[in-house]
Amino acid sequence: MAEVPVVEFYMTQPEMPSEQNPQDLAEVERLLKEFENHEAQEREFLQQYKDIADRVENPLIRFLLQLIVADEEKHHAITHAMAATLKGDLNWTKPKDALRGLYALGAEKDALLKVTEEFIDSEKKGIQECKKLTKESRNYYRGLFQLLLTCAVEDSQKHVAILEFLRKRLKEA
Repeated sequence: MAEVPVVEFYMTQPEMPSEQNPQDLAEVERLLKEFENHEAQEREFLQQYKDIADRVENPLIRFLLQLIVADEEKHHAITHAMAATLKGDLNWTKPKDALRGLYALGAEKDALLKVTEEFIDSEKKGIQECKKLTKESRNYYRGLFQLLLTCAVEDSQKHVAILEFLRKRLKEA
């Protein structure tokens, strides 16, 4: 199956924005500008976190700030990829960092679908284990372990959401 442009696939309108439908084009351009602005703000905020994490001497505080930095770096990469995708579709180009290729799978589709199912099951089991550990460790280190395990559960829930999205798209491909 041919790769479907992301803007076309996810917009409520079935066709790509075009000169024939300037309102749709203006909406996508507005969205792109918002992504670019958000990306710039994320970049500035990320640098502030890095600066503080580099200066702080307390190892626990540095560790916690580094966890935030890692998440902020992912958020920045996500925003950048979405902006590159929109920009590429608007300009009819293919930026290297655009989100492409989900429907160009070939022979690996079945293997990817199988491993995706396995990962979903594994993540769900991990969530249950972490929730149990969260309850068991709630009184340790003034709630630090509970906080870290709660974050791990939220990350795993995000992983499940991503994998379920991937599974759905793999089945469609």
